[in-house]
Amino acid sequence: MSSYPPFGLDKSRFDQATFSGRFRHFLDVVDPRSLFTSDKRLNECKQLLDDYKNGSLTTPASNEELWKAKKVVQAILHPDTGEKILMPFRMSGFVPFGSPIVY
Repeated sequence: MSSYPPFGLDKSRFDQATFSGRFRHFLDVVDPRSLFTSDKRLNECKQLLDDYKNGSLTTPASNEELWKAKKVVQAILHPDTGEKILMPFRMSGFVPFGSPIVY
């Protein structure tokens, strides 16, 4: 799971035509480590993706850096409004915040 394909803003890192690709994408989305991402890291990732989109990267970024930045931004920011999603309402917060309610 450590290989990084060529980056694309509108592409998925994993092949969505296969079950294993969709499963790996889901695991990436629900990764609870994204709950511990700082505001500073979020802003760095957002800036990196904005620079990539505008073609104004000052230093070349690897595919790995770009995919990781995209994961952080997609996990924390709402896709339509661009606002930060509160932790309990993120996909990665479903189990840690939802489990106490059930038990």
